[in-house]
Amino acid sequence: MACFYYWTSARVVKKIIFAKVFQNLSHMNNLVIVESPAKASTIENILGKDFKVVSSYGHVRDLEKKNMGVDLLGSFNPQYQVSTDKKKVIQSLAKDCKKSDIIWLATDEDREGEAIAWHLYEVLDLKNKDVNRIVFHEITATAIKKAVQNPRDININLVNAQQARRILDRIVGFKLSPILWKKVKSGLSAGRVQSVAVRLIVEKEKSILNFQSKTTYQVLANFKTSQSDILSAVMLQDVESKGQAYALLESFVKSQFSVLSIEKKPSASAPSAPFTTSSLQQTASNRLGFSVSRTMSVAQKLYESGHITYMRTDSTNLSKDSLKSIENYIKEEFGDTYFKQRTYVTKSKSAQEAHEAIRPTNVSNLNCGKDDAQKKLYKLIWERAISSQMSDAIFDKTIITINASNEFQSMFQAKGQTIRFDGYLKIQKALATSSKKDKLLPIVTKGELLGVQEINAKEKFSKSPSRFTEASLVKKLEELGIGRPSTYAPTISTIQKREYVLKDDIEGKKIKHVHLILKDNDIKEQEVLETIGAEKKKLIPTEIGKITNDFLVEHFQEILEYNFTAKVEAQFDDVAMGNQEWKAMIKTFYTQFEPTVLKVDRDSNKVTGLRELGVDPATQKNVYVRLGKYGPIVQLGELREDKEKPRYAKLKKGQTIESISLEEAIALFDLPKIVGQFEGNEIIVSEGRYGPYIRYKKSFVSLGELDPNKVNLETCIRLIQEKQDMEKKKIINSFSIEDGSEIQICNGRYGPYVKSGKKNYKIPKDLEPKQMTKQDCLNLIEKSSKK
Repeated sequence: MACFYYWTSARVVKKIIFAKVFQNLSHMNNLVIVESPAKASTIENILGKDFKVVSSYGHVRDLEKKNMGVDLLGSFNPQYQVSTDKKKVIQSLAKDCKKSDIIWLATDEDREGEAIAWHLYEVLDLKNKDVNRIVFHEITATAIKKAVQNPRDININLVNAQQARRILDRIVGFKLSPILWKKVKSGLSAGRVQSVAVRLIVEKEKSILNFQSKTTYQVLANFKTSQSDILSAVMLQDVESKGQAYALLESFVKSQFSVLSIEKKPSASAPSAPFTTSSLQQTASNRLGFSVSRTMSVAQKLYESGHITYMRTDSTNLSKDSLKSIENYIKEEFGDTYFKQRTYVTKSKSAQEAHEAIRPTNVSNLNCGKDDAQKKLYKLIWERAISSQMSDAIFDKTIITINASNEFQSMFQAKGQTIRFDGYLKIQKALATSSKKDKLLPIVTKGELLGVQEINAKEKFSKSPSRFTEASLVKKLEELGIGRPSTYAPTISTIQKREYVLKDDIEGKKIKHVHLILKDNDIKEQEVLETIGAEKKKLIPTEIGKITNDFLVEHFQEILEYNFTAKVEAQFDDVAMGNQEWKAMIKTFYTQFEPTVLKVDRDSNKVTGLRELGVDPATQKNVYVRLGKYGPIVQLGELREDKEKPRYAKLKKGQTIESISLEEAIALFDLPKIVGQFEGNEIIVSEGRYGPYIRYKKSFVSLGELDPNKVNLETCIRLIQEKQDMEKKKIINSFSIEDGSEIQICNGRYGPYVKSGKKNYKIPKDLEPKQMTKQDCLNLIEKSSKK
């Protein structure tokens, strides 16, 4: 391995005088290598014509797949290979390096970026070249020229931290995945961080399933003041039962209500810290509805365009220069009273305080971005950074306490507030509006008697725990110390792609609420239909996700422990700081992990989540629910060679292995069923791997979101006719040929084509499809077949 990690005396001299002789670089051929092609042209424009800026297009090599790419017999040395899709990139970079006097490795400033720089150094064999490592956290002329004036060496500690993470994750993935194929289902995979994320989501679902809702009655009142204003208040304690609520309202008929106290006090609201990666992902999800991966994609484009600083960071620090520019902006635009310099402490123990929070590169640019998404995210970042250095918003809070002269000594409270000084809310107007900061109360005096307009005792149900959104999952992972800024988005994307988790809306249940209303000394009861438990864009574990998680938790408890994953992250941080030797860390982990893998492979049984539901009254056969090849299924009958084969049916959306009842399972066998006939042919509806469908003659028509058990004949005929009309428009012409088959000229998604059997042949632009003859089609097929 090349000893590239210490400066020679000549380099020390060069570093000292570099700022003075920056102009001398114009006499040399300078090659700058960055990760992304999108920022290459921006940087090249800044550095000038004597610098050529090229891209590595991300990582250029990875661990070999053969033998895991790691020597597990003792050395734990990684075996790397250039990725197939990067061979041409490397060839091109090698040619550029030969023509260059100085090579600048300008990949990102995080561990992944440092590792890419090191891999480039190794693959391009740059030992005998003049190589500089430079980093910058924003793509501006000042930052890039400063980086060129202050080159450094590749930080081998950061590289080793990245290698340790990659190798440990490779070991976990390559060792656990085959176990899952064998014991659960083929094609599954496991990962150190992804499996823990799935566990969080599964455990949340279990807590929701086991939740027992409690009923209470909340008492709300509208009082009349002496000035005929309405004062809305809430009773301090809820009532436990309907009977108690009724008795309470009866006691209010003869009660007097008076103002017991009026408390006024100022309160302050401070702005939030500038964005880190996780707080940006959470806020963009809550305010803009962006997924975590979309937030990172949009932020990447803003960074590459030079509008914001680097978007992968766990620090809330701002540079001295940016603090000064923010201070000047606030004072010039709003006045000195709106400015308050603040320093934020990052909660994450592993945060690198030398890095910066995400901020605009130029505070004077209020609007940046090429499209609507970029503009919205930029505005969010701009607002957060500027408001972080602004004064508190000051409120006058008022609490009015109202006493009832009944035997229960009931107390009501009304709360309101007004903004005395808007402070940072001057910038974050949307936040001020959405949170409804101002709530004015009518003027009353202590001891004033109040009339009753209406008192309502509303039945309410305690809410079950809320499922994770992408944003709240990121927050939880960060709290537990699992993963780092660069891993949140890919982790959440991976568990959805692998179908352990899906993002969906929960419809909720419609429940009747009882309202007991006291008005004009009369109590009336009303029933109100309300939906509870409805949720939007929540992460829900699939059946395969639950079964896989339960298997891993049972047999690999240590790997799935939250504190284990956090401890490993802390060890990576130690490696990055040079406090731990990375191969020793991997060896310690592997010597404990490998025996567990062998034991589970040898001793554990295959799992399918099998659950016996009972006996079908019609057939007297046993009914089971379990995991099938394509997802959860119910099974009617036994799987034995000497008996009739069992019947299978797919579970509907919302049905789960642990919650489906015998009656619900039996109902699934109503399909396939004959709905009726159309033009002398049967119409059959059924449920398949890709959802419910109609089978008519030899064609299949999707039912989309329609329930196959409830769809009627009229709807089925309409859908069949619509598909037939589409098919007619698709076929331009058709010809019968000697062997009895047919050739068709069709309109396709990518243009017109000839269809013969199961093969398609694209029609060249110089041929007019409508004028083509049978012979033209045969010639095209023959010509294409020869090619």
